[in-house]
Amino acid sequence: MAQRVAVIGGGSSGLTCIKCCLDEGLEPVCFESSDDIGGLWRFKENPEPDRASIYHSVIINTSKEMMCYSDFPIPGHFPNFMHNSYIMDYYRMYAERFELTRYIRFQTKVLRVIPRPDFALSGQWDIETEDKEGNREKHVFDAVLVCTGHHCHPHLPLKDFPGIDTFKGKYLHSRDYKTPEEWRNKRVVVIGIGNSGGDIAVELSRMTKQVFLSTRRGSWILNRVGPNGVPLDMSFNRASRMMQNILPFSVSSSLGEKKLNERFNHALYGLQPKHRLTSQHPMVNDELPNRILSGTVLVKPNVREFRGSSVIFEDGTVEDNIDLVVFATGYTFSFPFLPDHVISVTGNKTSLYKHIFPPGLERSTLAVIGLIQPLGAIMPISEMQARWATRVFKGLLKLPSMKTMLKNIKAKEETMAERYVASQRHTIQVDYLPYMDELAMQVGVRPNLLWLFLTDPGLGWRVMFGPSTPYQYRLCGPGRWEGARQAIYTQWERVAQPMKTRSVPMQESHHSSLPLLLSVSAAALLSALYYTRASLTGILPDISSHLERVTAYLPQLSRQ
Repeated sequence: MAQRVAVIGGGSSGLTCIKCCLDEGLEPVCFESSDDIGGLWRFKENPEPDRASIYHSVIINTSKEMMCYSDFPIPGHFPNFMHNSYIMDYYRMYAERFELTRYIRFQTKVLRVIPRPDFALSGQWDIETEDKEGNREKHVFDAVLVCTGHHCHPHLPLKDFPGIDTFKGKYLHSRDYKTPEEWRNKRVVVIGIGNSGGDIAVELSRMTKQVFLSTRRGSWILNRVGPNGVPLDMSFNRASRMMQNILPFSVSSSLGEKKLNERFNHALYGLQPKHRLTSQHPMVNDELPNRILSGTVLVKPNVREFRGSSVIFEDGTVEDNIDLVVFATGYTFSFPFLPDHVISVTGNKTSLYKHIFPPGLERSTLAVIGLIQPLGAIMPISEMQARWATRVFKGLLKLPSMKTMLKNIKAKEETMAERYVASQRHTIQVDYLPYMDELAMQVGVRPNLLWLFLTDPGLGWRVMFGPSTPYQYRLCGPGRWEGARQAIYTQWERVAQPMKTRSVPMQESHHSSLPLLLSVSAAALLSALYYTRASLTGILPDISSHLERVTAYLPQLSRQ
């Protein structure tokens, strides 16, 4: 059984790995190459080598209730979509609350992680580190959690842009962009229509003379602001996910695309792609349509070539006197401290069981945490990965055979290839709720909806029809948190709190309770369908006693 665990990286994944180790009685030692926690979300004016770097204005695309660690809600007064400085404040609060920094060795770089000669028996690792003075040290650990993320090396595909060596202006990767002021009254081309490309184009358009946003495929654009002004990601729930699974792919895609085009016509704005809504990671940007409508951002096709200060696009149009080109072309990842036989990376792809475990190791004592691109928040996913990995390290859970793991990896790769357009960013793509449930099944913490409706109908209703917040995975099983139920009941209060800066008289509601009663009935039916394959042996003897509770609770629901 593992005792000492090396955690490589002190960002959002590394912090929760330290805590999960402590929760399981393990001894973590975290090696962080910089002088502070936070990883990607710590703004620095001058980027450090082989590390991601954000621009000053970055605001996260997932709301605070959806992105928090499952047993530590983000304070109610924090904004729903947080600036990077708020995210850092939250990380510091988390680290202080659980006393995590005492386990971190800052300014210590991991040079090598190699299986020991007796690895087949011990599962141990030899690790060599180097501190800021250049002093090297060798360690032996029982297990390793790799938390270096996937924003490691800027992807700058200059070979795909003939004539870039003749360009008279300045070009840089989005990693090196910080603020827009120096580009006042300049002409700028932004290449790439991911979230960084959209944000940078919007920000620059307020200062520059003109911004051209170049895209090969186009993109569907989501809002942060959802129905009734609440965060969009809190409008997705288990019930809507079930409906999405029932409907044919073409139907669910058409419904989503129709909804997005009601906000603005993507074809009219030059943004509509050939692929379906869920076949590419969408952009989240509330302001881009406004900037296009005002003419400060012009959408262009892919760049064909550069000629001096001119940029020629694939449709033959030419824009002259370009001062700056920003390549928002993403990142690649690697694990230079690991031998290839442990983890190999080719074309930004690697083979990991459930995106976590290398399948070829004789002992399951190494896990990669946070190497995912979720349609949703990464922090609770990293936490769930760490909860599973630490229990595997401790010997409480076992992984399947290598043959089974490889079969699972192959099946997932085929599924992803069928769904997504070919792109290096889609090699580690996951959907938030299905993937969280998949991991939660392994840990034993997936909420049992049918049981919740029978024993605690109000909570069951909120878990089924409310936002799929991380607290749901602390209701039962290992790591159960007594505050989880209360956190779910108060999540909408924390959404509203930062916006209550002006008192507004409340109007009396005259809504009928019938829709709510119907939704509760539907919830019970969906729950039953959801758990059709589950064994109900342990529940059946008690069902009659719990039905009375459900019946008694329905009138209360109608008054809420």
